[in-house]
Amino acid sequence: MSEPLQKVDSAVQGLSTSPKDTKDAKAGHRRQSSSANGVMNINDLEAQGIELQVAKETQKTGWKINTSPTTIDDKDILKKFLTNPPVKKIDLHFPLGLEVTARNLKGVTIKDAFDAIYKQYKKRADDELDLPYLAGFEWDKEESWTRLVVHLQRDAGAPVSKKKKKGEE
Repeated sequence: MSEPLQKVDSAVQGLSTSPKDTKDAKAGHRRQSSSANGVMNINDLEAQGIELQVAKETQKTGWKINTSPTTIDDKDILKKFLTNPPVKKIDLHFPLGLEVTARNLKGVTIKDAFDAIYKQYKKRADDELDLPYLAGFEWDKEESWTRLVVHLQRDAGAPVSKKKKKGEE
């Protein structure tokens, strides 16, 4: 076992100790570029009295809360911001008391909100859910400025029906 190694690992070849030294010098510095311009903190919006507007696209998804958000037919709406102005995080409150938080430093998107909801419901069977489909979100500033109320419904509604009627081609 005293033979020198014949192969050289490219991951360690040519590394010096200088990256370690520069890391120690910046230990107290925190990166600011991770949050995007125009994205607000929800508490700052409340302090300034700026009202939120919820994206209307969330009301017509027909998304089942115990299925992955990627199953939605219209994938483009997942990239849109959940609120206007965009926020870094927002609490999603369910009528029965459950509350989940959607976070994204570049602005909470509809997908971020759906992912947070899905994480809570993915292990539930269909028969455990009385209201399995998302109807939409509502912002009620009288109740709480910093959270959205999640509305659920019994059936998917019109947008999910992809079946063609007889006679249609």
